[in-house]
Order: sequence, then structure tokens, then C-alpha cells
Amino acid sequence: MTFNVFLQYILPHRLLSRVVYRATRWTFAPWKNWLISTIVRNYNVDMAEAAQPDALAYQHFNAFFTRKLRPDARRADTDPAALLSPADGRISQSGAIVDGRIFQAKGQEYTAAELLGGDQAAAAPYRDGCFVTVYLSPRDYHRVHMPLKGTLKETVHVPGRIFSVAPFAVAAIPRLFARNERLVCHFDGEHGPFVVVMVGAILVSSVATVWDGLVIPPYASSIRRKSFVGQNITLERFAEMARFNMGSTVILLLPKGSTLDALQPQQAVRVGQRLGHGG
Repeated sequence: MTFNVFLQYILPHRLLSRVVYRATRWTFAPWKNWLISTIVRNYNVDMAEAAQPDALAYQHFNAFFTRKLRPDARRADTDPAALLSPADGRISQSGAIVDGRIFQAKGQEYTAAELLGGDQAAAAPYRDGCFVTVYLSPRDYHRVHMPLKGTLKETVHVPGRIFSVAPFAVAAIPRLFARNERLVCHFDGEHGPFVVVMVGAILVSSVATVWDGLVIPPYASSIRRKSFVGQNITLERFAEMARFNMGSTVILLLPKGSTLDALQPQQAVRVGQRLGHGG
């Protein structure tokens, strides 16, 4: 075990995340300008794509981190049946769900039921389906968009650890995505159900949705389910659905009949890019 991986087990994840949550919302200009400038410089952030291209004009670091893009900065694939990338980032892994099991990294896997909070019935439609895992780095646009048109059925806030989701941690920590705090969003689509899982990460595990606002934090001590049946919350393909505050990974689960293009690990993707066919 490397020292970096060892630290993942011993660090006080939630305490650190609470501290960073506050620090990234501090409006003191020298502080927030230093943080923003450091990220822009070190990660080569393309501010020309942002609706507000002046990085130092943002109220605080988190406003910069969750910045909107110009309306013409991303386009949805023109095929109306295409499965779209929900985020900017890199493909961590993708492929078939084999007998309910999802590939995480070499030597590591977890089950769809574990990812969905231990719900075997909810996982059943995906037993022989497919998945896509997208990792968002600090340089990426941190708003998440709909991969397909869908009507929201339920969200499930699953408590857990807040390990880093960087590639070194994904390769080394067993069942990482099924252990981290996460928000599971269940949708009914035109060709069947699908799931968008917002996986939290260290510094900060924070998720907001367009229908409920800030959902994480507070952090959960037990599974929290919220039904949206009958509320007619339908989001169009490519519409914004949520955002991450700091580190993050998005996992899509699709039922049998969906197909993926030839996606490769570490392949760069952008919101609206075709990933396959949704059914």
C-alpha cells in the first residue's frame, strides 16, 4: 500500500470536507483570488468557455468551480437516440455489467446493488446492462447534464466514506464507488429505466440538484430515500440536472438493450458527446 492510499484510510474525511466547504465559500478577496488563480494556472482551465470569463470576478472559489459555460460551449450530439456524456472529464471505465457486477479497475469490482444502496430490486434491470464511469478533475466543468430524457422517480442518498476518486485511489481501494457517500438518481426513460449516480469525493463531498438544491451536505448516517413519483419532474436530454462542489465522479447504469461506443479508459469526453445508444 502506498503512502497516498494509506492516508485515504486514516484522514478525517468529513471533518476535512466541512473545513474545505467553508473555505471555498469565503468571499475574502485575497483568499478566493489566490485559490482561483492557483487552480486556473496549475490545471490550465479554459476560462474562454465560461459565461463569466474573468476568473477573479466570481464571488468565491465555489462559484468559480461550479461556473456556467457559454450557451454555445457545448452541443448535444445530433442523433436524438444517442446516449450523451453527462459530464466533462475522462472515462474511468465503461462496458457490460456482468451478472450484476461492475468493473472498477484491474482487480477491483463492485455490484450494482451495492452502488444503489443495497437495493437488489432496483439493481435488477441493470443485471446484464452496461455502465459508464466518468471522472471529473479540478480543471473540468462541474455541472452534470442528462444523458437521456427522463422522468425522476426517486433519489437515494447513501452514506459512506469520502475517499478520493482520483485514478490512484480507484485502482487501489476495493469497491470505492460503492463505499463513498453518493446520491443515486433513478429515472424512467423512453426506452426503460436508467440511473445517474453522483459519487462524492474528498474535499468536498457536496452535491446539488436542479430539483432539490443542496442535497449533500448534510452527510447521511443512514440511507435516505425521496420519492418523486407523481411530481412530473421530467428533464430533457442534455438539460442540466446537478452539480458537484469539488471532486467528483458520475456513474451511469443502463438496462439490457443499451449499447456503448468503443470507449477507452482515460478517454477525454465532454458534456453532450455521444457515448452510445440508450435503448
